[in-house]
Amino acid sequence: MFNFNPQTQKKLARFRKIKLGYYSFIVLGLMLSLLSVAELLVNSRALAVQYEGALYFPTYTDFHPGTDFGLNYTYETNYRDLAKHFNDTDSSNWVLMPLVPYNPYENDATDSIMRPEAPNAARQHYLGTDTTSRDILARLVYGTRTALLFAFAFMVSVYLIGIMIGCAMGYFGGLFDLGFQRIIEIWSNIPFLYMVIIVFSVIPAEASIPARITLLLLVMVLFSWTSMTYYMRTETYKEKSRDYVAAARIIGASTQRIIFTHILPNVLSTLVTFMPFTIVSAIAAITALDFLGFGLPVPTPSLGELLKQGTANLRTAPWIVTAAFGTLVLILSLVTFIGEAIRESFDPKQFTLYR
Repeated sequence: MFNFNPQTQKKLARFRKIKLGYYSFIVLGLMLSLLSVAELLVNSRALAVQYEGALYFPTYTDFHPGTDFGLNYTYETNYRDLAKHFNDTDSSNWVLMPLVPYNPYENDATDSIMRPEAPNAARQHYLGTDTTSRDILARLVYGTRTALLFAFAFMVSVYLIGIMIGCAMGYFGGLFDLGFQRIIEIWSNIPFLYMVIIVFSVIPAEASIPARITLLLLVMVLFSWTSMTYYMRTETYKEKSRDYVAAARIIGASTQRIIFTHILPNVLSTLVTFMPFTIVSAIAAITALDFLGFGLPVPTPSLGELLKQGTANLRTAPWIVTAAFGTLVLILSLVTFIGEAIRESFDPKQFTLYR
């Protein structure tokens, strides 16, 4: 499907030989595949309902009111109660629920008292509930997906800005390079956390959750692109002095062609090497901001929010912090192992002590 040059094929072969990184890549790929269809595994909506000879698939469709299944209310059907109703009436109708029949936002309190409850397999709260009786496993699954999507969007945005500005600085040099260096030095001295606090203090309360998440991503990107710019500037400076760039200029190649066709492919190893570590920094940053209360808006499920709950209830509900901390360590470890393996496999010296 892809035609890689021999050098790239050697690097990929080296990556496969680093077992820790290679297996971490496989595990993370499987995790991402499962998270992409999380609604089929963790959801309060049924996967399928058979009612009076008709089949319904509520998971990815508009909600069905209770009246669609013979119940006496017009709001969305409670499919757990519907399954119990069908079982109690011994009808031929049936409901197929996901493995975890809860969504990350609903409260399932015993005796209508909201409090953290320990893991209970009988009620299918496999990791217990949090302080407002929401299923922890459901919030972990959707919180992890949100964190990874946020991290990938962060990485792409930082790379786009860093590559464009860094390549321009390295290629054109002179006053253009000097001016942008001064701008970056000034910009880097602006305190990131204070800016986040100021921005989120002026956001109107009626702003939608997607708008607040987009604004948070924008703020983080605006204060994180400078490091990638310096790397790209250095690599471009080094590559533009090589003979193949001089040859391209002699034959009349345009600046655009020299940068995108000749220079960028030769600094690919730098870009690929830093990708996993950029993702790690994004996940750590969004988790820390959530923990401090300046991250994803309530009630968006997030790892930082669960860590905050867990530390506040460490003695009475240790399962909260255990689940959140374990998930965070697993994700960061997998991505770090992948990053170290990529760094070694793309290392031009082909020498390292990492195994």
